[in-house]
Amino acid sequence: MELNVHGKQMDVGDALRTHVNEKLEELNHKYFNHGTFANVTFSREGHGHKQTKVHISIKMGRNIMVVADTTELDPYVAFDAAAGKVGKQLRRYKRKLRDHHERLEKTPETELTKATDYVLAAAPEQDDEPQEMHEEPIVIAEMAVHIVSMSVSEASMRLDLSGQNAILFKNASHGGLNMVYRRPDGNIGWVDPTDRG
Repeated sequence: MELNVHGKQMDVGDALRTHVNEKLEELNHKYFNHGTFANVTFSREGHGHKQTKVHISIKMGRNIMVVADTTELDPYVAFDAAAGKVGKQLRRYKRKLRDHHERLEKTPETELTKATDYVLAAAPEQDDEPQEMHEEPIVIAEMAVHIVSMSVSEASMRLDLSGQNAILFKNASHGGLNMVYRRPDGNIGWVDPTDRG
């Protein structure tokens, strides 16, 4: 597994890098051994930068991201807590991830729906003057993506693992576009259009 460890507003020493590497390799070997890339970011947080925030993202196989964040006073404690969250997620979805990974590996590239993912600039703050609604938003990033065919259960699992707010997918049972999203109450919502024609 390729590993990238870096710090924002702090130096990440060799001892901490070694700790991170050993812990993530242990998690990778324990669950599937499919981790291809891991990114760990340490940053200073809070008033006076007394706390350390750790962000871990691990790419597991084909297009599955596992993400966890934690903030603690000590960088080692923060990393161990975030790694614990990753382990808990992987343990929770172990069987589903294995089945999902095997099915995706057999899926030909031609069965994936191609799409474009855009990142739009935030609307600038205006005085009390109303903004015209017909203006096109400013695109600041554009990426080619694939919309994967999967079950609602698999999409919910991916939403939990990735920490994203929403996932668009092709429903494997009927081929229509669906979306799962994180509701404000913490539950997962599912949008399945009734008019698929």
